[in-house]
Amino acid sequence: MWIADQWKDYEVLDCSDGEKLERWGSYILRRPDPQVIWSTKKNSSWKRSNAVYHRSSKGGGEWEFFGLPEQWSITYGKLTFQLKPFHFKHTGLFPEQAVNWDWFSGLIKSAGTDIRVLNLFAYTGGATISAAAAGAAVTHVDAAKGIVGWAKENAVSSGLSDAPIRWLTDDCLKFVEREIRRGSRYDGIIMDPPSYGRGPKGEIWKLEDQVFHLICRCSELLSDHPLFFLVNSYTTGLQPAVLTYMISTALKRFGGRVISDEIGLPVSSTGLVLPCGASGRWSAS
Repeated sequence: MWIADQWKDYEVLDCSDGEKLERWGSYILRRPDPQVIWSTKKNSSWKRSNAVYHRSSKGGGEWEFFGLPEQWSITYGKLTFQLKPFHFKHTGLFPEQAVNWDWFSGLIKSAGTDIRVLNLFAYTGGATISAAAAGAAVTHVDAAKGIVGWAKENAVSSGLSDAPIRWLTDDCLKFVEREIRRGSRYDGIIMDPPSYGRGPKGEIWKLEDQVFHLICRCSELLSDHPLFFLVNSYTTGLQPAVLTYMISTALKRFGGRVISDEIGLPVSSTGLVLPCGASGRWSAS
C-alpha cells in the first residue's frame, strides 16, 4: 500500500462506526466513510469536533458546525490549499493523493527537460499545483466551473499564479477527443475520474463503462517518450490488478512498467492504515 504519511497539517485521528475523525489544520471534523465497517471504542477527542456531517436516510446529508470558519487553509510542503465544507461531505481536498503528488513530482523534477502534463477530472487542483510546482506546464480540466475557480485559488495561495497552467471547464471525454484531432501531446497524464457524474451539459459518466475507453484514448495523447501515466479509482470494483491490466494494455507500445496498489492514510489512534481507494501508475522506467 502507498501511504500518504508526510502530512503535518492533516491527520486521521480515529475511525469507527462508519465515520472518520480528522484534523485539518487547527480544526477537527467528523465525516462518514463507507469503508469504516468496524466498531471500536471512541475516545474523548470525538466530542471536540468543529463540524459533523450527518448522512440522511434519503441520500446526501448536511453539516453541523461548532466554531468552524467558512474557509481556512492547510499546507503540504510549499503548497497551500483553501478548504471549505460543502455538499456531499467534501472539504475540497483528498489528502491521500499526496502520495501520488510526491511520486510524479519527483519524476518531473528529475526529467531534465520541459514536461507537459494533462490533469483530467482535476477537481480543486491538488495534482495540478503539485505538478506545476515541480516545473511542469499543466492543462487542468474539470466539468465544474466553480471547482476550477477553487483550483485557481489554490494556485494563487501556493505562489503559482504565474505558473504555466491552462485552466479549462469542459467535459473530459470531449476534451480528449478534440486534443487528439488537434495533434496535442503530453508527457504525463493524470486522471481522477468519479464513479458517477455529469458533465456541464448533463453528460452522464459511469466509470466502469467508460474508463478503459478513456485510458486508451488518452494514450494517443502521449508524447513519443512519455514520463508517467496515473489513474486513480475510488470504485470498489476497480481493484489494483484491474487498473494494472487496463493501463498495461493501453500503454503496451511504450514499454515501461505499471504498478498499482491501494492508497491510504495512517490512523493516529491505532497505528493502522485507513484504505482510501487505489491508484495505477505507469512510468517509463
